[in-house]
Amino acid sequence: MPSVLVVGADRGIAHALSRQLGERGDTVVAACLIGNDELSAAGIRVEGGVDVTSQASVDALAAKLTAEGVKLDSVFHVAGVLGLDEFGSIDYDDVRRQLEINTIGPLRTIEAIRDLLHDGSKVGIVTSRVGSLGDNSSGGMYAYRISKAGANMVALNLHHELSKRGISVLALHPGMVATELTKDYPGDYDYITPDQAAAGLIADLDALTPQTSGRFQHSNGTFLPW
Repeated sequence: MPSVLVVGADRGIAHALSRQLGERGDTVVAACLIGNDELSAAGIRVEGGVDVTSQASVDALAAKLTAEGVKLDSVFHVAGVLGLDEFGSIDYDDVRRQLEINTIGPLRTIEAIRDLLHDGSKVGIVTSRVGSLGDNSSGGMYAYRISKAGANMVALNLHHELSKRGISVLALHPGMVATELTKDYPGDYDYITPDQAAAGLIADLDALTPQTSGRFQHSNGTFLPW
């Protein structure tokens, strides 16, 4: 059965991903900042204390899985934060925080676990369409947009790097999902549930091939502009 690492599985989309992947029979490692009793009760392996802003933390996870001989068929890197800001009152400490988690986090994590990947592995980095330069028609949300644009570049760079080893990479937009992360998001949207988003993201990564690697895909299956 496939072995899958889900990063950021404490709640929301990544929690739903872990549960759905486990329910279909995949061997799931749910990496959480704290932990998750619900996932553990469902028989899913939970690794707590995984902080994507800490090199020591992600290195420890990689070392533990390596020592156990784990080889990963798929990775969903979901850990992220959303902070709102307005031009004229931008909190630059929060800009740095979002960059550290949303942009550097996936790069740090995938680099740390690179030797657990193999020819045929698939990596999905959950970013957001607000990080798309081609789709930005409103501006605003400086820190979040910049950090997610950076995450998109991370995904594309990793595609070029890892495709040499037969590993495919996608940047993934989950859709407008009703979670704690988006509860203060401005505007009126038709939100989907974390379960709906997770199902779409799983389908996207399942369908990923070397030919479609290095692209930016919505959970509904459509491709987005960078």
